[in-house]
Amino acid sequence: MGYKARVYYHHTDSGGVVYYANYLQFLEEARTDFLERKGISVPGYVKQGRHFVVSRQEIDYRAPARYGDLLDIDTLVQGVSGVRIDLAHDIHNGSGSLIIQARTILAFIDTDFKPRAIPGELKARILAPLPQEF
Repeated sequence: MGYKARVYYHHTDSGGVVYYANYLQFLEEARTDFLERKGISVPGYVKQGRHFVVSRQEIDYRAPARYGDLLDIDTLVQGVSGVRIDLAHDIHNGSGSLIIQARTILAFIDTDFKPRAIPGELKARILAPLPQEF
């Protein structure tokens, strides 16, 4: 089960279809939720002077989402390197149809925008399975 996002009027264009750039917001929300469910506090790292920033974003648009849809956004870890986290996202609409496939590469940086090695403890949390929901 992934992150749930409701499509509101402000997400759409005049035709009632989600404006393409608004998917970036949905992906950001899902990504933050995903990390939090793994016990990773993004604000906690910010307080330590470390940040997760998007260094690459790819989106393949398969079908439109519309005003009122409830989106289900699944996020999976594709890999973790020294300073990067590679994530895959699938977005399905309420009927289960795949509407978006995306890839996000995050870089782990400091306040001077310099890449920093992902600590072992953080890497282990990223790679660990999500806790079972009940």
